[in-house]
Amino acid sequence: MALEQKVNDFMAKIIAKNPGEAEFHQAVHEVAETIIPYMEENPIYKENKILERIAEPERVILFRVPWLDDKGEIQLNKAYRIEMNSAIGPYKGGLRFHPTVNLGVLKFLAFEQVLKNSLTTLPMGGGKGGSDFDPKGKTDNEVMRFCQSFMTELCRHIGPNTDIPAGDIGVGGREIGFMYGQYKRIRNEFTGVLTGKGREWGGSLIRPEATGYGATYFAEYMLNTRGDSLKGKVVTISGSGNVAQYACEKVTDMGGKVVTLSDSSGFIHDPAGIDAEKLAFVMHLKNVKRGRIKEYADKYNCEFHEGKRPWGIKCDVAMPNATQNEVNEEEAKTLIANGCFVVSEGANMPSAPEAIEVYSKAKILYGLGKAANAGGVAVSGLEMSQNSLRLSWTREEVDSRLKQIMKDIHETCVKYGKEGDYIDYVKGANIGGFVKVADAMLAQGVV
Repeated sequence: MALEQKVNDFMAKIIAKNPGEAEFHQAVHEVAETIIPYMEENPIYKENKILERIAEPERVILFRVPWLDDKGEIQLNKAYRIEMNSAIGPYKGGLRFHPTVNLGVLKFLAFEQVLKNSLTTLPMGGGKGGSDFDPKGKTDNEVMRFCQSFMTELCRHIGPNTDIPAGDIGVGGREIGFMYGQYKRIRNEFTGVLTGKGREWGGSLIRPEATGYGATYFAEYMLNTRGDSLKGKVVTISGSGNVAQYACEKVTDMGGKVVTLSDSSGFIHDPAGIDAEKLAFVMHLKNVKRGRIKEYADKYNCEFHEGKRPWGIKCDVAMPNATQNEVNEEEAKTLIANGCFVVSEGANMPSAPEAIEVYSKAKILYGLGKAANAGGVAVSGLEMSQNSLRLSWTREEVDSRLKQIMKDIHETCVKYGKEGDYIDYVKGANIGGFVKVADAMLAQGVV
């Protein structure tokens, strides 16, 4: 039977069991295309239905979150926690608060998280959760009441040795703080049950920076394979939240020039580059004022492209750091035509399957999300270690460990993805992440 038919047969079963979950189907299909051929060569994984088992969550928790707004009116949101796989450690993965959150989106993120966490070399399983609650436009008190109600239910399902959530889109330091306070109040224990905590109460240095830093380090390691570096490169970045901000900072530190940032309203193009002073303005704008990126264009007299994404801007390196499927086939072709030869993903699955095919045909350096953006969960894992040991590491020590983890991930991708002179990072990351989880599942029997 041809490979394509085997993949199609496998996906037909996945789609039948998980109808209407397009993002989940996309994530599993992308992995299946590389793992099914590998299983053909290593039939023990096929005989034990390892891929089918990884694609089925161990547990799905669905609950309602009632809360009072500032007018005293009851609001209601839907919330989830997907506990996907615990073969190599407790469930680990972020919480997302955004109107687009649904079961399919979270299952895709949890599935990706299993392989991503495996690649970090740290003992963490995979999970993901969140709610269709939108923190935008809410007061601090409304966000606090929502977070407290959310944690009142979630707290019975998580724990430092069971499931350790973190932040994701819509969940930053404020939300983690509110949730941790509620968990502590209910459980009467001070444990490392959440990561992304404040520095003063169990958090790790450079955790906020970690995903953006890690994606930048990964881009540098990819460039190193061609005897090159980020120095002098023009970089387009999407997003303007946590990941985008710190990717911008690290790219600039390493000698590159970032010329774009975006949010849901559009993107700014600053050909002069977003230096430290301009980035400080962005951080205040997005983290404190919670304003729109257009204000940057107004202040620094540069172009604002309303309702558009930055992939038409000429660049050497593109870093999609916003959300899933933000680069389509035509945008990928435009990137290549404009001279882009490196894509390092800070977001989860930001490139559509057709875009990935474009990268592959052009043989550019493509660092997919489960490898390139693993820095965030890696430092979450380091935060868990520090919590368990009741100590704190210095900024330099955490950054050094992060760099080493990203280097190890890159080396795993090279090990499983090298094809002659070309490194297929998709194949390398998928197989590298799969093997560790699969071997642990085999060792533990049918569980």
